[in-house]
Amino acid sequence: MTFKTFLYLFSISIIAFVIHFFLVENVVPKNELVKWTYSIANLYTIFFVFSVVIMSLLLFVRTKNLDYVGYTYLIATSIKMGIAYFLLRPVLATTTDENSTEKINFFIVFICFLAIETLLTIRILNNKQ
Repeated sequence: MTFKTFLYLFSISIIAFVIHFFLVENVVPKNELVKWTYSIANLYTIFFVFSVVIMSLLLFVRTKNLDYVGYTYLIATSIKMGIAYFLLRPVLATTTDENSTEKINFFIVFICFLAIETLLTIRILNNKQ
């Protein structure tokens, strides 16, 4: 279960990154990409590390007591959301038209990894071995 969880996380993250990167490279003007605070690769790396830490924590808690996995997920996700807000503050501080695509990309990556973590947590909770 442990290896499969991280394999799913890695596989889905790579697929999402390739699709997102391809869309950004072909849709967003090149002069706008230079002004971004966080590149797409940086965002995916940051959120992938968050997800690995959260999944590791959930798998550890699962070995101790399955009843606390859901609570741990909620707490870890809330902490991740707080950290993400502090990462997003420089982007939110600037209000230009060019900045709007960076905000959208940040939230797309956040929601993508939130969905991945939720699905993997559901798999952990449904596997009651």
